[in-house]
Amino acid sequence: MKYHSTRSKEAYFDSRDAILKGLCDDGGLFVTDDMDGERLDPGALIDKGYRELAFDIMKRFLSDMDEKSLKDAIASAYDDKFASRLITPVTPLGNDWLLELYHGPTCAFKDVALCMLPRLMSIALKDRDEKLMIVTATSGDTGKAALEGFRDASGIAITVFYPYQKVSDIQYLQMATQEGNNTFVGAVRGNFDDCQTEVKKIFSSDIVSELEGSGVYLSSANSINIGRLIPQIVYYADAYRQLMARGELLPGDPVDFCVPTGNFGDVLAGYIAKRMGLPVRKLIVASNENNVLTDFLTTGVYDRRREFKKTISPSMDILVSSNLERMLYYESGGDCELTAGLMKDLSEKGYFRISDEMLSGIRESFDCGYASDDEAREAIRASYESYDRVVDPHTAVAIKVAEDCRRRGAAGDCPMVILSTASPYKFASDVYGSIFGGGAVSGQEAMALLYERTGEPIPKSLRDLQKKPILHKEVLDIREMKGFVYDNVRRSLLL
Repeated sequence: MKYHSTRSKEAYFDSRDAILKGLCDDGGLFVTDDMDGERLDPGALIDKGYRELAFDIMKRFLSDMDEKSLKDAIASAYDDKFASRLITPVTPLGNDWLLELYHGPTCAFKDVALCMLPRLMSIALKDRDEKLMIVTATSGDTGKAALEGFRDASGIAITVFYPYQKVSDIQYLQMATQEGNNTFVGAVRGNFDDCQTEVKKIFSSDIVSELEGSGVYLSSANSINIGRLIPQIVYYADAYRQLMARGELLPGDPVDFCVPTGNFGDVLAGYIAKRMGLPVRKLIVASNENNVLTDFLTTGVYDRRREFKKTISPSMDILVSSNLERMLYYESGGDCELTAGLMKDLSEKGYFRISDEMLSGIRESFDCGYASDDEAREAIRASYESYDRVVDPHTAVAIKVAEDCRRRGAAGDCPMVILSTASPYKFASDVYGSIFGGGAVSGQEAMALLYERTGEPIPKSLRDLQKKPILHKEVLDIREMKGFVYDNVRRSLLL
């Protein structure tokens, strides 16, 4: 299977090179035109465990990797570091289902991919005299999951940027206390889009050629990297398998997925699963008040020229959804020129518009909606009071949007699977306040109170965060980000 840019077909790469590069030289994202031939047989899923299913799916996209190495990487990634033996269990929420993606070491859905990506990069680096600096922007969860995944990896270092004072208390502590001689964290004065835009500029700047002369290459751990995206396809297929095992689906029956998303990576993995033949009726894109995706899927106009809103679901506080570019490529019939033009319009004008015909095609696979903070709080409260389920604000957004779709007749007569993307304890203050009211409570205190009132177990990795020393204190202006990366390379990889 070969990969090329969403913006050009002039150069093709195998998966190892695509994973190591992360981003294409022209600023596009790696895609493959071979995907539609890799069909999933729903009936063949039923007898496979998570690891076996992961190998079956990933080997299709990573065909240049040795099968034994890939199997070993999967076994190492999905072991007892996940609190559930199912890795991503499906559990009931009233008449709907929650796909629990938060049982990994950092209690967020990013763990499913970021326990795998470092191992894929190690396979890709084998027999190459190269070192890697991972440079990643995060709106909250990717940062910790990536830092933990790459901690002390041989020949690899990682720099994570997050928006200063725009992540939750727990997310901040997870990153600021991160251990590892090869891990670096910078808080950036700005929002996530500022961080992500500057990271993309760094990848196309003079620092790339300068570092390559020293044998150091830049790569990314964001979902723009196909090595992040491919492992996420697995849990859509495994959710379908679990529903068949429960007798809720027969092979070939349709299912809906409602996905809280900001950067469009998580829902894009479901879209790829659908293109491969998983019987997905609709992928419902759930946004918070930064509802640029809702407007786009409704009108065909993507317009980032709007007020950025800080919400209680910070991992979705995004106005430029990078992975949308891949969907646009596929829905345009693989038109690189059109995709490049749309991205140019977004960069230069702040918006782009697609044709009515293209929008109609997209709407065959996607529906959408958004929830305000107040609506998310109400969904948190109602989930606890009605179903004794404690959910985080991102999951709550998806619960509200799923309810809205059902109310307006947009949901199918089929199971609705809501992706639950983080432990409620990562956002304990807002979750506790939503259920029990009262004034603002700090993250650590709220964790204790939430456990006391609900009995929901606190994940081990979050319990003692307050006791850990703050190791990363750097606060940067945007213009300082490139120099920070260069300094980190010198102190970790060019010793």
